[in-house]
Amino acid sequence: MIEKLKPYPAYKDSGVEWLGQVPAHWEVRRLGSVTQVLNGATPSSSMPEYWDGDIVWVTPDDLGKLKGRYIDDSSRRITDEGYNACGTTLAPAGSIVISIRAPIGHLGILRVAACANQGCRLLIPQSGTVNEYLYHVLVAARPSLEALGQGSTFLELSRSKLRSFPVPHPPLPEQTAIVRFLDYMDRRIRRYIRAKQRLIKLLEEYKQALIHQAVTGQIDVRTGEPYPAYKDSGVEWLGKVPEHWDIVPNRAVLRLKKRLVGEASTDYTLLSLTKGGIVTRNLENPEGKFPTSFDTYQVVEPGDIIFCLFDIDETPRTIGLSSFYGMITGSYTVFECNDPIIRAYVYLFYLAMDDGKFLKPLYTGLRKVITKSAFLAAKMPLPTKEEQTAIVEYLDAQTAKIDAAIAAARREIELLREYRTRLIADVVTGKVDVREVAAQLPEEPPEEREWMDTEEATEGEAADDEAVAEAFSEEEVAR
Repeated sequence: MIEKLKPYPAYKDSGVEWLGQVPAHWEVRRLGSVTQVLNGATPSSSMPEYWDGDIVWVTPDDLGKLKGRYIDDSSRRITDEGYNACGTTLAPAGSIVISIRAPIGHLGILRVAACANQGCRLLIPQSGTVNEYLYHVLVAARPSLEALGQGSTFLELSRSKLRSFPVPHPPLPEQTAIVRFLDYMDRRIRRYIRAKQRLIKLLEEYKQALIHQAVTGQIDVRTGEPYPAYKDSGVEWLGKVPEHWDIVPNRAVLRLKKRLVGEASTDYTLLSLTKGGIVTRNLENPEGKFPTSFDTYQVVEPGDIIFCLFDIDETPRTIGLSSFYGMITGSYTVFECNDPIIRAYVYLFYLAMDDGKFLKPLYTGLRKVITKSAFLAAKMPLPTKEEQTAIVEYLDAQTAKIDAAIAAARREIELLREYRTRLIADVVTGKVDVREVAAQLPEEPPEEREWMDTEEATEGEAADDEAVAEAFSEEEVAR
């Protein structure tokens, strides 16, 4: 289908840098001439009677979290009096909401009448403008819109610059054809992405099962078969283990360590515990929250095992094995273990425990904390040195293959998304003519069309260590 797409027969200079050449019969119009632009506003916090009403109220944060293109509802609602009192206007379904404060350019199409806060503008398409075509245009134009933001405290796109922003405006039937084509392609791209995401999920589940079987002795990795005899481990979350394995307290293999960086924090690389393990952070180009001082951060050396022993069920990853020399939040617990093989086995064992969230019997309090003393007293299985070596080498080899397959699938998802972005930009700016192809596309059932809003998000990283540190103080850790 894509190979059938050809350029338009004639082009003209749009006079707009982000558009370049456009089809000769297209217009280039100001956004304010094809939409009615409404301001957003917020009812005063001193007027609680305006909240918890029936009118959907959209914020830039809502737009940033939007998975599809449509806004059906919002966690925030205000009353009829509220939106009148704050001076905003109720926009009808079909309007476009755009964030005008950093990050500028997040979008959504209303499926219900709604208003928005002062960080947004509401665009009501006028006669002759298809809202979904305009939505695609603004998606393609986002880098140019962001570049227009101004402000010393935070970037904001002014109403005048938004209204005067130039957009391509083909004839109405052509807008409809473009939307039809892009929706058809978008559904297929999202379908491919979902298939890759399902593959990633299956591979990760297989990896978790493989690790769990090996480190708990459900299989002998040297033979691929179960061990000949098992015994009750006496550990609630562990069950039976091979009969000849030892059951030892964590303090037999781990030593607690804590050395603060103090005033020497600038000498250390900042580390974070994430779903992908221990990673380095770039302080010169920071992303996420950071404390005002790193003096209470602790030294981490290669081979240290880091645990997050609080909020365990809510934290995507609570254990990491460091390959780096650096510093990490003092809210975490750092252990050392001299023997590299024991260290690797202990890490893999608790990686399996973390994946299954099996340590619930050790939790205390609302924050689901495992105290250091309770953790050091908790017991774990310990195979022979020969078996530890075999388990580590086996899992290193097997997980490397799985990780490579997962990385390849994620790269394919990334390429698909890049392709979709490029395709949208080429079509809505007239670089290719989709009219003939769009006219030949088959009709699809409503349930198929709904798939446009169901693309799953890929797995994110764990929360920033710095945010965790803010939420969980040193005093709480000590208690």
